[in-house]
Amino acid sequence: MKKNQLDWPSFLLCIAFLTAMSLSIFLFPNEAAKWLAATHDTLIEQVGIVYLWVGFLSLIFLVWVAGSRYGKIKLGPKNYRPNFSTFSWIAMLFCAGIGSGVIYWGTIEWAYYYLGPPFSLTQGSVRAIEWSVAYGMFHTGPTAWAIYTLPALPIAYLYHVKGRPVLKISEACRPVLNKYADGFVGKMIDLLFMLGLLGASGTTLGLSIPMIAAGIHKITGIEHTYWLDLLILLLCTVIFSISVYSGLEKGIKKLSDINVYLAITLLLVVLLLGPTIFILEMSTNSIGLITQHFLYLNTWIDPIGQSGFPEKWTLFYWAWWIVYAPFIGLFIAKISKGRTIREMIVGTVLFGSFGCWLFFMILGNFSLYLELNDIVPVTAIVQQFGAPEAIVTVIDALPFGSLMVFLFVILSIIFLSTTFDTSSYMLAAVTQKEVHGDPVRWNRLFWAFALALPPTALMFIGGLESLQTVTIIAALPSVVILFLLALSFIRLVREDKD
Repeated sequence: MKKNQLDWPSFLLCIAFLTAMSLSIFLFPNEAAKWLAATHDTLIEQVGIVYLWVGFLSLIFLVWVAGSRYGKIKLGPKNYRPNFSTFSWIAMLFCAGIGSGVIYWGTIEWAYYYLGPPFSLTQGSVRAIEWSVAYGMFHTGPTAWAIYTLPALPIAYLYHVKGRPVLKISEACRPVLNKYADGFVGKMIDLLFMLGLLGASGTTLGLSIPMIAAGIHKITGIEHTYWLDLLILLLCTVIFSISVYSGLEKGIKKLSDINVYLAITLLLVVLLLGPTIFILEMSTNSIGLITQHFLYLNTWIDPIGQSGFPEKWTLFYWAWWIVYAPFIGLFIAKISKGRTIREMIVGTVLFGSFGCWLFFMILGNFSLYLELNDIVPVTAIVQQFGAPEAIVTVIDALPFGSLMVFLFVILSIIFLSTTFDTSSYMLAAVTQKEVHGDPVRWNRLFWAFALALPPTALMFIGGLESLQTVTIIAALPSVVILFLLALSFIRLVREDKD
């Protein structure tokens, strides 16, 4: 590595902010929790509607691009074949984009909607139960994956068509920012991207680690404590640091392939050994509900009823997707050489949505079946012991319960690792001036361990609302970044095609 290859200002600034944030939470946990709670309410009231429109407009923008002449643009030389097979490409973008969160929410999200239904529906009514599964699928469907895909457009065009070996958000905004991309504005954009990714990563790990710990407790009887959470976090960090150290081809690709095979195995087992007909019927019903009400769901903010449902769930989800979007966009762009822009858009949105829906349809409906037939009191467990315990209890209800919980824990650990090896990879890329092939190894390894700091702090104060608030805060600057990236793409392709 050349001495001047690292972008030291971005590198050091991010470390400073990361350290300050984590220390503040450790030193003042009660004050931090109170501040996050107050900030959550203020932000939702003031900017929640912005998150809603970002999601819907991202989908409309991508539909337009894919259907236009710009969708035919090849990302790379005319006769260049894609670097990865379609299966590996889908596996990497899916595993990077969703992580173990899809297992967490896919299994249990319906229970929160069952207890607090949308549209002021009566708890326990037929319509409320139907929507309890469908709404979770909407939150991980085409709108969500459109948010992810939008940043990939200008980044992939610059990297593969223009041949600029720079994987930075500021570089992708250069068509709009011009010379300011190299100055303070550009540095701030890259810094905000990195801080947003670190904050969102803390949220994902903060949700997933307790779920894995609950599974280990079920198998071994080891008491679930904060220290067990930290031990699991260390294990996951070691796994994804090895993966990211090995590089894109040897590490991230292989781990993603293994992850998808394990996920397919788990889902098939649940589908075949569980209530197959119920799962298929409820899944079909949910797809119909989403299709019929898709426009309404994308714009429902409940200004009259003020139930708080869209604020608590849809806006949180959109903030989560928004804050991850620049990172996932960078990664999708990196692995999509040889494909057309249309292939990149359609493949990511459709396969990403379908992959998420499989978890919600199979794990979610199996969990719902246990509740409705008084086999496992899922909602009561959620209320009394929390979601992680409920998820593991659901998996344990399968035939060969202990074995299935073991498989579930292994899958969750690998799922988590496939998200954060790519996070480490892209943080390393952004902190370098140029990226030829893979970012430098020691830089990739450093960020793998740095990613463990935010969840360590956030798990210390605990609470779902605290985790949601960090995501909502981190999404604010990402809204501006998404807008700049969309404008940059339009300017780039019009300059070259017109």
